[in-house]
Amino acid sequence: MSRVLGLVASSCGGLDTRFAAQLAKPAADRGWELAITLTPTAARWLEKTEGIGELEKLTGLPVRSTSRLPGEPRPHPDPTVFLFAPASANSVAKLALGIADNQALTLLGDVLGTPGITIVLGYQIQDTRVHHPAWRRHLDTLASAGVTTTRLTPEAPWTSVLDLLP
Repeated sequence: MSRVLGLVASSCGGLDTRFAAQLAKPAADRGWELAITLTPTAARWLEKTEGIGELEKLTGLPVRSTSRLPGEPRPHPDPTVFLFAPASANSVAKLALGIADNQALTLLGDVLGTPGITIVLGYQIQDTRVHHPAWRRHLDTLASAGVTTTRLTPEAPWTSVLDLLP
């Protein structure tokens, strides 16, 4: 029986070189079936480097970045575990505020706070972002909904966030 991981990413530095190598492939190696959803900009970045095709070969599923049309079948199984990494400051703020203006944030917003659903969020931000008056409130809001958050840094491998998954 496979375990489905909803792997979600937004556009952050390193996405084009680190997402597949340090998140998707290692998660698959740990036995996760990956259902990948990207923000529109993240999808554009990975389309430019032909990373979308690489991810679809790895998962055997389409990589989503847009909503499906009425009557179209659901392209992914329903995960009970989600990893949102890398998550930009913009995407963290939108998720905390309930703004679902793209498929990735709609997916997460629909399950945020739901009993039995695990969400781990690895955010990548500029050092100065921590001084913004709303930043701590955004993280606190997500924590109050049961989200585990951690900061990804340029010097550390992103694979460390996989250790926070159940």
